[in-house]
Amino acid sequence: MSTPVVHDPTTLPSDDNVNPYTFCVELKGGQWFLQKGKMIAYYGRIDFNGIGHGRLDRLLRTSFHSPLHASDWVVAEGSGKMLLADRAFDVNSFDLDEGNLTIRSGNLLAYQPSLALKQSIVPGFVTLIGTGKFVAASNGPVVFMEPPIRVDPQALVGWADCPSPCHHYDHGYMTGVMGGVRTLTGLGGVSGEEHQFEFVGAGTVLLQSTESLLPEAATGAPPQQPGVPGGHGSGHSSGHGGGHGGGQGQHGSTPRLPGQLGDLQRRFGL
Repeated sequence: MSTPVVHDPTTLPSDDNVNPYTFCVELKGGQWFLQKGKMIAYYGRIDFNGIGHGRLDRLLRTSFHSPLHASDWVVAEGSGKMLLADRAFDVNSFDLDEGNLTIRSGNLLAYQPSLALKQSIVPGFVTLIGTGKFVAASNGPVVFMEPPIRVDPQALVGWADCPSPCHHYDHGYMTGVMGGVRTLTGLGGVSGEEHQFEFVGAGTVLLQSTESLLPEAATGAPPQQPGVPGGHGSGHSSGHGGGHGGGQGQHGSTPRLPGQLGDLQRRFGL
């Protein structure tokens, strides 16, 4: 049996993965926005203040524009190293360079204030604009696809530098046997074979490599069962963005996503 690695503040990485499921953010007198319940431990002197704290008004004017999600976020500031994780899901950081990324609200664990978070017109999603680093989690690795493409809503993580999707319902599926079942019972209409998000135009679509999305647990509370945060209701709860790089020693293979507004770079875990 191998001996476990025991970390201390000097051996923890700076703004990088500790393992595929844990990310370490180093604060050097600065600030990060953090979703509640995602910090598992920290070294140093770090304060956590809720959105709406008077002293943070100036920061919020430039970096947080989503009142619907304000109660789910805090600002971490100070000096030290902070460990982020989410129920043993894959966690990774991404770099946005003068870009525009829309992502499921529950996928996003943390981001630098140099990015501006805005509320998307698509329910359940938020948009990051600008240049900076953010941390996201996923239930399995993420696949990057080029439009035009139709996507199972439960597998959709987000999209970069392309228009918002529209709904597509398969006519044959709707009018076939399952269409008749729906007419009689009102059931159905939740599978990816029947209903998809349709993307067109230039950009990149991020897909989660699973459709197993389970209801969100209360923010910061221990979950009753494994699940993907960000969703409300059955069958359409939110997934995670990100995904680890499938092993160690892959930091030199950072893929660059195409897009006219910026490069979204995926960083791999140790």
